[in-house]
Amino acid sequence: MPMNDAIVYKERGVRRVSPGTGKIFYTPDVSESLKPRVGMVFDSIDQAYGFYVKYAHASGFSVRKNTSYNNSKGVLRLKYFTCSKEGFKIPNKGKGKRRKPSKRIGCEAHIKLQLTDDGKFEIYIFQEEHNHSFVHEEDLQFLTSVRRVDHVKENAIQALSTINLGPVRAFNVLKSLYGSYEEIGATRTDFKNYKRDLNQYIGENDADMVIKRLAKKKEYCPNFSFEYEVNQDGTLGGVFWADEISKINYMVFGDVVGFDATYRSNKYDMVFVPFTGIDNHNRNVTLGAALLGSETADSYRWLLRMYVKAFGVAPKVVVTDQDPAMKRAILDVLPDSRHRLCMWHIWEKLTTKLGPVLCNTTDFKKTLAKIVWSDSISRNEFEEKWHAILSEYGLSNHEWLGSLYNIRHDWIPAYYLEENLSGLMRTTSRSESENHFFKQFCNPQSTLVEFFSHFETAMEAQRYEHRKNDHETRYNEDELWFPDFVLEEQALKLFTRTIFLDQQLEIYDAINKCTSISRQQVDGRMKFEIEELSQPRTSYFEVMFQNEDQTISCSCRRFEQWGLLCRHIFYVLRLCYVTEFPKKYVAKRWRREAVPNSSLRPIRYDDIENKGDDIQEILREIKFANEYAINRLVQDKEQLCLYRDYLKAYMSKADDVQVVAPAPTRRDRFAEMTGTSEPCDL
Repeated sequence: MPMNDAIVYKERGVRRVSPGTGKIFYTPDVSESLKPRVGMVFDSIDQAYGFYVKYAHASGFSVRKNTSYNNSKGVLRLKYFTCSKEGFKIPNKGKGKRRKPSKRIGCEAHIKLQLTDDGKFEIYIFQEEHNHSFVHEEDLQFLTSVRRVDHVKENAIQALSTINLGPVRAFNVLKSLYGSYEEIGATRTDFKNYKRDLNQYIGENDADMVIKRLAKKKEYCPNFSFEYEVNQDGTLGGVFWADEISKINYMVFGDVVGFDATYRSNKYDMVFVPFTGIDNHNRNVTLGAALLGSETADSYRWLLRMYVKAFGVAPKVVVTDQDPAMKRAILDVLPDSRHRLCMWHIWEKLTTKLGPVLCNTTDFKKTLAKIVWSDSISRNEFEEKWHAILSEYGLSNHEWLGSLYNIRHDWIPAYYLEENLSGLMRTTSRSESENHFFKQFCNPQSTLVEFFSHFETAMEAQRYEHRKNDHETRYNEDELWFPDFVLEEQALKLFTRTIFLDQQLEIYDAINKCTSISRQQVDGRMKFEIEELSQPRTSYFEVMFQNEDQTISCSCRRFEQWGLLCRHIFYVLRLCYVTEFPKKYVAKRWRREAVPNSSLRPIRYDDIENKGDDIQEILREIKFANEYAINRLVQDKEQLCLYRDYLKAYMSKADDVQVVAPAPTRRDRFAEMTGTSEPCDL
């Protein structure tokens, strides 16, 4: 298009020039059925407003709610709706103020309504003419009274918020789904303002809402545990919660529990403390959680007492980060639990404490890792190599490394290899994945109400993955590598898929990489020396086997550390023609049926709040029906067009429906979403 050929917009409406003043006025050119008329009666003021907005939309202007008059009893008697360009802006002469353009130019178009004797509202004045031109159809989306964050958009913002997507990202998601900005019916700023207003509403009594929601959940779910404490100044000091599924999981997977207090989860800077175990698919499983207002020993003591109260028994092993307050609390409240430090948290600090040059440009980190993460060296060997490495790199007097060496009994595997399931305490990938999982929904700017919504969504995702893993275990048959070795097939039927694949690799190595060096009777048991062909020939593993009661052990202590048999034991079992997997070496925590087949569905607070809500159920049915019809008809253009025309026809019919009930205010909607409208006493 040539530069001089500017787009010329044709004026909308009927233009009139006053002969006396020369002023220009415009009258909307719309269907008579859309025009207000003096004497027109509405059942409610909201219905009248909706009618005038529809007329304004068709005309090309925006509406402002104006003057109201109530009678002595507080009943609305008169109401005015005007054009948004009514009146004039009061000039702001202050310096340094942001200058904003004014839309108000003294337009006198309006309707006035009065209350009738039978409780309805009647138009008694209608001023039709405007002193400005009308907005063209392609720009109607920018009119204030046309833009609206409606019910569907509100639900979309809330749904996306549960996965930690803010209003701007929600707007962008809807734009992608709807195809264009025009179809959304609101702007990015409208979405941000909606979220701002919701947070302001929540901010009035955020902690009260959370306590009320948790109390309601406990009332609905008797096996849900929830405790809280209040500080002397009336603020929330801490809250702990655990649902029925967490309790079921704890009874099987609560032998080793990670207790991590490194997440800042909300705008009040409260610490999120998840309790994490390892399920029968070797995946993280959350076993309760808490929010704490402070990280003092007293706060941790309260939390641990609530934890034991909820689950009835203390964990055998507790793994934490390096927090002296936490350590004191564990000693006081869980004296019989073994306390170990999380190696991953310590290892993550290495570069910060020692510098990137040493850690990233030399072999120091790699060399140190070989002794820190090893489960095959003795304590004396570890101490000897530790000092040698520090001496080589000139770090013998390093204060932080010295402090780690002083507490080596709490985090170096060489010092607790004899403890049962010690292998579960030191897997770096598990700690890293847990850290990533929780940071996805821990938002330092979120309210407490938002945080709990995020947490419920995260638990749904975690438990969905568990059900998916259960399904793959039950219905996907893995290929057997050694059909003549019956223990492999039995392992397939006993263990979850993840654990079977581990045992299958051990069986493979037993058959292909192991050999027996010697065999002898020792105190009524058979003693085998097993050599791994891939290992130095001076390295042998001692397996003791008593056939009568199927008792077997190995010097590598893999079963003691992980609850899973090693290749050396599988070699001996095959050598001795054992045809049944020894039941005493099938740990319940790794079995297929370790917990019920995921029959319990996690219950969100929204499920409780919407219970018996026919409207929400109808909305879900409509969404499902619409998606179903689209999926069935998407390849048939003719039928798809017929379905579209049917829906468009019903859209016109919906516009004609006279809704008598007043539309809920935004505050009413906020109360509905949060499940509370009044603060409760903590």
